[in-house]
Amino acid sequence: MNQKAIYILEFNKIREMLAELAHTEGAKELALKLTPSSDIVKVQKMQQRTTDAKKLVGIKGQPSFGNIKDIRPSIERAEKDAMLSMRELLDCAAVLRCARTLTDYRQGERTPETTLDEVFDRLLPNRLLEEKITRSIVAEDFMADEASPELSDIRRKIRQVNSKIKDTLQQYVSGSSKYLQENIVTSRGGRYVIPVKAEYRNEVKGLIHDTSQSGATIFIEPMAVVEANNELRTLESRETHEIERILRDLSAGVAVSGHALELNYLNINELAFLFACADLSYQMDASPAKISHKQEITLYKARHPLLDKTKVVPITVALGEGQQMLVITGPNTGGKTVTLKTIGLFTMMTQAGLHIPAEDTSRIGIFDEIFSDIGDEQSIEQSLSTFSSHMKGIVPIIETMTERSLVLFDELGAGTDPVEGAALAMSILEEVRVAGALCAATTHYAELKSYALETEGVCNASCEFDVYTLRPTYRLIIGTPGKSNAFAISEKLGLPETIVKRAENFVDTGSRNFEGVIEKLEATRHELETEKNEVSRLKQEFAAYKAKAEKELAEKVGKAEKEAEKIRQKAQETLDGARITSQYVFDQLEQLKREKDAADLAEKIANAKKDVRKRVRDYDDKMNPGMEPDEDEEDYVPPRPLKKGDAVRHKNIGTTDILLDDPDKNGNVNLRMGAVKTRANVADLRLLDEAEQKKEQKKSGGGVKTSVSRSFKTECDVRGMTGEEAWFVVDKYLDEAKVVNIKSVMVIHGKGTGALRNALWKQFKSDTRVASFRAGQYGEGDYGVTVVELK
Repeated sequence: MNQKAIYILEFNKIREMLAELAHTEGAKELALKLTPSSDIVKVQKMQQRTTDAKKLVGIKGQPSFGNIKDIRPSIERAEKDAMLSMRELLDCAAVLRCARTLTDYRQGERTPETTLDEVFDRLLPNRLLEEKITRSIVAEDFMADEASPELSDIRRKIRQVNSKIKDTLQQYVSGSSKYLQENIVTSRGGRYVIPVKAEYRNEVKGLIHDTSQSGATIFIEPMAVVEANNELRTLESRETHEIERILRDLSAGVAVSGHALELNYLNINELAFLFACADLSYQMDASPAKISHKQEITLYKARHPLLDKTKVVPITVALGEGQQMLVITGPNTGGKTVTLKTIGLFTMMTQAGLHIPAEDTSRIGIFDEIFSDIGDEQSIEQSLSTFSSHMKGIVPIIETMTERSLVLFDELGAGTDPVEGAALAMSILEEVRVAGALCAATTHYAELKSYALETEGVCNASCEFDVYTLRPTYRLIIGTPGKSNAFAISEKLGLPETIVKRAENFVDTGSRNFEGVIEKLEATRHELETEKNEVSRLKQEFAAYKAKAEKELAEKVGKAEKEAEKIRQKAQETLDGARITSQYVFDQLEQLKREKDAADLAEKIANAKKDVRKRVRDYDDKMNPGMEPDEDEEDYVPPRPLKKGDAVRHKNIGTTDILLDDPDKNGNVNLRMGAVKTRANVADLRLLDEAEQKKEQKKSGGGVKTSVSRSFKTECDVRGMTGEEAWFVVDKYLDEAKVVNIKSVMVIHGKGTGALRNALWKQFKSDTRVASFRAGQYGEGDYGVTVVELK
């Protein structure tokens, strides 16, 4: 790809944006050297890698690269037996650490398989060498005591000797302060000394190491610490040699792993570059273009990445597939050049493996070369005019273009006589068309508009301009030539109308007619476009409404079908059950008819009724599984009158009780429910025979059954009763609630005058079964109900 096109189309600025997002120096270099490829297989591979890197960032976030340094010179030195510095060794450890963290990133949870796995697999972590370096070197100018046992021992002795020397010199500082210039301990030439006044130099025995500039202070090493200082110097020398030995050992380790380290460095930079491409895609809100095997460019809602994304107007443009050439016309500053650069730049970005800020349905073919003649390169020094500079750029394009080239011309034929310029421009475009290259060109010449209308494979396009606001809309209109609007713009800017009218008269009739046709076409296009947008809007609204209605209808139909099927099944089961039950009843009636003269007819009738009820209950259990059996036989008649000692079942709460006395004249009787005594009416009791008593005892373990019957309610309605009547009903109801272990019940007494409520509350206050009671809240019935909490 020629370098001129790279700079004219500003692909170099895209590379700079990419380099700013790179996390390593090596990745920045790769970004700045990025060039488009004409190999379709390579382009597809680069595009897929960028897409996969973007997917990984979306799933797992950006991996850490640690700003690694180029360690290749250090590896080369180590392989030549040179001793590396601590800084160089730490840089090598940083590369190993980055390789390890990237391997962990790839092997973590939720990591899909991608084309980047090939690069991740080439990473070669060496945790042993990494930890050996980081454990030995704390900073680039300090080695840790733990680097070796010998170094640790030497430094321990150095600390001891230092302490001994300071203790000795401290005695001089505190005991001979009158001889000293200052009561401090300092050093000269790596040996500890004390500052002695010049007049007392003979009072302190030792070696003189230095004298102050004024001569008033002599720096003396007392004889008492000379040996200790000598020992300290020896230890420091041993420390230096041991550090060098450790550095050489670590350098040798780097030399042994040199090839793996270099591979790690290169692969880390490659990954950093790919993730920078992903970041650029996110920053531009870009998508991968579909790679076409044909020579075509189709961009949908393309936004030039170097323009302000909040202001740039997306364009849609198509080249190829029978439309080999695009002739773009329109006023200056209308967006013609931006359109050319967008076409060329997006093609370069795609062939370089980068995503483009356009719809993901955009398609771009692969070109061997992209040629562009955009801008004015006139030069006084080279005696080049505007026309000459354009021709100098066009000549090599004509000489080297092929059918796999993309050619971009800006203001073709400008800068010379309009007639000759237009003829030359048409001839150049015809040469490009015959060569088979794709081409886009901008112009103001009406002759080129006519050429586009008359030539197969050549299409007009225009950049829209609003003459009322004197502002371009930057919208590209395919299929319609544009007007330069010079007269309208000049008049809007204040040029006298007489001058504009005179200029219009100077235009030949053919040109005026052509411009008039264009103006009518433009007006018609505006009307059609407005109607099209309205139709499109209504179509979208209808499609959305239709989809929603169809979905709701399908859901309702499906639900209705399911409900209908359930009803049909239940109806059939009910019908079958009724048929079976009725047949059984008829059979029983026939049998009773034959035995009507039997002495125990009443007992047999009762048994027959019981059998019928049992069959009905069994069928009810089948139709309503999981529900508590309900003794709903309203016409139940006991086989004999109830008496004291009988075992009965309470139909409301399902308990097995014992009668404590015979029923009174109203049918009320005292019962014992386990340890609880209560009253009930015989209408609510069912006499148990011996078999049923044993069954109940076995079921409840001989105790009181505490499951709630289906007919028991947590509300007791006593409205319309007197206080005494109401308490009789509530008293019995509370006993039943206690038996079935209900802790909270509601008594409905109505509001009225409040007399019934007061009578009940008086009873509740002294009742040992009641833990608390309160008036109903909003939504419960207010003061018309009382909520009772039982102990």
